[in-house]
Amino acid sequence: MDLKTELNLKKKVATKVREKAIKRAETRIMLAGKTPTDFNEAQLEVLVKEEEDKIFNSYKEKGLLVLASLLGLSLWS
Repeated sequence: MDLKTELNLKKKVATKVREKAIKRAETRIMLAGKTPTDFNEAQLEVLVKEEEDKIFNSYKEKGLLVLASLLGLSLWS
């Protein structure tokens, strides 16, 4: 894989994660009984960043579980 393709792939993944994080942040705001206009831009960015971190951590966890299963390791034995 050349560098240009790798950078393009990273950008696509980051965009998809960002979109998912924005949707999750909107849901979080609605569950709190507020609207996005109740927050300033910096506060909204913090909420989205928190959701992005949760998504990336989830991907990392899943990756480790897949790796463990490929190596024949069991977490339940």
